[in-house]
Amino acid sequence: MSPFQINLKLGLQAGAIKGRASFVWICKILIPTSFLATILQWGGLLHQAGYLLNPLMGLLNLPGEAALPIISGMLINVYAAIAIMTVLPFNLAQMTLIAVFILICHNLIVEGIIQHKAGINIAKITVIRIISAVLVVLVASQFLGDTTQSIIMPPSLAVATPFIEVLKAWAIGTMWLLVKILVIIMVIMVALESLRSLGWIGYLLRFFKPVMKVLGLSDKTAMLWVTAVIFGLMYGGAVVIQESKNEALTNEELERLHISIGVNHSMVEDPALFLALGLNGFWLWIPKFVMAMIAVQVYRAAQYIKGKLVQRWAVMRR
Repeated sequence: MSPFQINLKLGLQAGAIKGRASFVWICKILIPTSFLATILQWGGLLHQAGYLLNPLMGLLNLPGEAALPIISGMLINVYAAIAIMTVLPFNLAQMTLIAVFILICHNLIVEGIIQHKAGINIAKITVIRIISAVLVVLVASQFLGDTTQSIIMPPSLAVATPFIEVLKAWAIGTMWLLVKILVIIMVIMVALESLRSLGWIGYLLRFFKPVMKVLGLSDKTAMLWVTAVIFGLMYGGAVVIQESKNEALTNEELERLHISIGVNHSMVEDPALFLALGLNGFWLWIPKFVMAMIAVQVYRAAQYIKGKLVQRWAVMRR
């Protein structure tokens, strides 16, 4: 076999192994979470919770029931949110807004710790991500019609529908979703590992370097940005932490990078998972990419103003 064939084979094998491991991990989260959500729905508890949280979700132009997938996504991850979204009767526009929010603001605890270790305060990046998600959802909701309408979940659902029927519907729906997720995960992991084995990742780096200027980032952060954007903060976290230590980056360069990848990371896997729900790809990729650019530019402007104020204060004290 030629070196190319050997490297390609190694990449395919590595991708299949990592894809399988990722799928198992997703199943461990998705299955129990979606089952719990089904039980809560069957018992009418989600209807009551939605009523209590309706004012808060109303600020995001969403029904109160949207609080459950949003909070699950913020504190756990995208998979937990998707598991809940699959058993609640949200319409397409509502699911789109929930997805937009979660794609920016998810897994805040784990990813916040990763970014904190790699160079930005966990509280700062968490606040930035939450504010960014809220702003993007408010803007996006203006283009998606009325997304505030309540979800119809009759309180008598537990009496009207036998539990065995609810369980059967949950099992079938979850099975088909897992099939879609398995296909998506395997394709993504195999493709990425093949590119790595063939040594083609370097070409991606050279391609993305000019993009750094558009994003308001330093050229030296190209490797870190591409890693986070492709693999995410969870999968690429170790690389981000290690490479950020090796690169000679200023605190400002590092914070700009973390703001960008905090708002916009895992642009391959996470949006692809929501595609399985039938959502429009435009809303899954473009808003958070644009918001990342805006967030970095706002940060740069704030740092510039801060610098000017410090200089003026120093002059006044002389």
